[in-house]
Amino acid sequence: MIDAFLIFTLKFYYMLQRIRNFTDSHNFTKAIIVTIAAAVPVIILSQLGFFQLGFAIALGAFLTYPADIPSNLLHRSKGLLTASFIVAGCVLIVNLLHPFKLLFYPLLFILVFFLSTISVYGQRATMVSFSGLLATVLATGHIHTGWEILQYTGLVLSGGLIYTVVSVSFNYLSPYRYTELEIAQCMKLTAKYMKLRGDLWNTDANRAAIVEKQLNLQVEINLNHENLREILMRNRYNSENSNRGRKMLLVFISLMEILELALSTSFDHSKLQEKFSNHPKVLSTYQNLAYNLASSLKKISKSIGERSKYIPKHKLVADLEALEQAIIDYEAELGKEAAAEGVWMLSNMLHYAEKQIEKIKIIERAFTEKIKFKELGSGRDKDLEKFLTPEYYPLHTLKENLGFSSTIFRHSLRLTMCIAIGCILSFIFPLQNVYWIFLTIVVIMRPGYGLTKQRSYQRIVGTLVGGLIAFAILSFITNSIIIGTLTIVCMLLGYAFTATNYRIGATFVTIYVVFVYGMLTPNVTDVIQYRILDTAIGVAITFAANYFLWPSWEFMNMPVFIKKSIEANRNYLIEISSFYNNKGNVPTSYRLARKSAFIELGNLMSSYQRMTQEPKSKQKQQSQIYKLAVLNHTLLSSLASLGTYIQSHKTTNASEAFNVVVNTVVKNLDNAIALLNMDLQAEEAHQANNDDLAMRFTELKNIRARELKEVQITDEEEFRLKMEEAHLVIEQLVWLTGLSEKILKAARQLQLKA
Repeated sequence: MIDAFLIFTLKFYYMLQRIRNFTDSHNFTKAIIVTIAAAVPVIILSQLGFFQLGFAIALGAFLTYPADIPSNLLHRSKGLLTASFIVAGCVLIVNLLHPFKLLFYPLLFILVFFLSTISVYGQRATMVSFSGLLATVLATGHIHTGWEILQYTGLVLSGGLIYTVVSVSFNYLSPYRYTELEIAQCMKLTAKYMKLRGDLWNTDANRAAIVEKQLNLQVEINLNHENLREILMRNRYNSENSNRGRKMLLVFISLMEILELALSTSFDHSKLQEKFSNHPKVLSTYQNLAYNLASSLKKISKSIGERSKYIPKHKLVADLEALEQAIIDYEAELGKEAAAEGVWMLSNMLHYAEKQIEKIKIIERAFTEKIKFKELGSGRDKDLEKFLTPEYYPLHTLKENLGFSSTIFRHSLRLTMCIAIGCILSFIFPLQNVYWIFLTIVVIMRPGYGLTKQRSYQRIVGTLVGGLIAFAILSFITNSIIIGTLTIVCMLLGYAFTATNYRIGATFVTIYVVFVYGMLTPNVTDVIQYRILDTAIGVAITFAANYFLWPSWEFMNMPVFIKKSIEANRNYLIEISSFYNNKGNVPTSYRLARKSAFIELGNLMSSYQRMTQEPKSKQKQQSQIYKLAVLNHTLLSSLASLGTYIQSHKTTNASEAFNVVVNTVVKNLDNAIALLNMDLQAEEAHQANNDDLAMRFTELKNIRARELKEVQITDEEEFRLKMEEAHLVIEQLVWLTGLSEKILKAARQLQLKA
């Protein structure tokens, strides 16, 4: 009985926590904003007998809402104002031209095509485009004449401006909460990644499955990092808030470094398991430390999300000391000479763990102590603007995408054709609300087949379930106050869920739409029937168009994503080599190359995920593509390992042999890129001199011993450190060379044809 009560209490507690997290989320906050901006004018004007005026204002708020994406206050305000005027402009154009049919339809199609095409300018432009498209198709169902056109357009514009004011006001109420939640999410994702790295040390680990999870997780991490860069780096905090802003920036930079360190632990786990099979304690001790590092980050993330005081659960320093003792015991058991190679390997693992603890301690201090972050002003945030996506919209970008080679161009043309087909059907059949068909097309159509298919299914299910629930409620409840209250609640939940669970969002949106019509018209049953029918027609048109009209199958884009990932890894290696040769401070170009390598790997995996959602017949060479994605991930891991070691240790001068091997790896990657570019001459140019390469590896292995003899190092610790450097660098170079050869071979075997 007591156990059952405890289980119930725990479930109830976790349910409350989930509800709290949901209501504290950015999506819920946006839902509150749009509900206030839309519902308040309707309620006030309805009491004065002007419901239609209030509804027009509410529509303007609804249509501006999609453009409200996270950013600094200036860019967010500009985006919302731009969306408000574009929405009002589209409403004005549709109403003015509607009486002139020969002019109206051609210009409607041109307007739809243009609004779709501006998506080439990035996420903000995509959402502004979406607002304009929604305004255009909805305006076709609410035509006005004479002076009413200007009045209606003005009301829609005022709705957009009201939403902008409310949204900006909420920003001042809690200016840092979104940033805190994104930081917490960043910690959670990083902790999850570190946990997966720890799983690799299990003797029975399914390493292929773990790597696949890491690759999928990289997509989420990239998106989260981009959001944080936009907020933290573009937003220049004013003087009274600078310490808090710099604290967030310091934590974000530390988290990026933690991720690189986690990725850089690219050990040959099979080899290590075999080497330490008779001494499992050292590996289990390290794995326990790795798990506790991930757990510490997760606990900090939880404390931020719940706004609770952070109390450390794990004693990381004690875990580190336990690993040091395990290494000492291992060396004592085997003897110095016999244990030398193993101690080098374990020492490298120890150094990585020390660095991770150092970064985590910085984050812990940031959230537990009142400290000044003056060090960020002295150069650590230098050139941060170079890490941001440029906020300008050159005309040549639009011109470059006016061709069938552009995915956005094909999507825009496809969307325009779907709207045209909807217009033709309205001429042939007596459809009740054609604009609902248009609305369905605009909402669910995406450039890719897989996402469009998913949205189609979710919208149909959401519409059917929402219609049935709304009909059932209206059959039993007729009180207008209760229905009005339920409408506001469903509106709030609909917008809150749309971004995270479209099916649930579509269900609540359908319910509140039906409730609104239920209050306005007695034939609510017909409303439900026609909404379901129009949704089904819109889904059918969209689904067919994405399959037959200039489809953008992912296999056609895969060579580009693979090539960009290889190029980014090559550039990262070049920067690592340059830093190893020149020493000094880590240049901005190094950090930019590292960022690009992470992003391009995430883009490659994101494209692969979309490919798996497409028909089997269109998943060409799927296994080969995945193999290249894994190889690029492994290559990036090895590069990060080499780069991290060079940054965190005082290294010796790079030898000629080192540069020869690095150049060989670069040439292999260049040849793979050329093959993906269909450059046939690359195959003929690939004349890798394996004998010379083998000789260079032999030279690398011998050069350190020769140098040590010449310098006559007497300090045992210095000797150990230099031998450790030689061992790690040589191991990574051998590994990099093998990986580059595998990538070249895989690129040669990859033959993607339409």
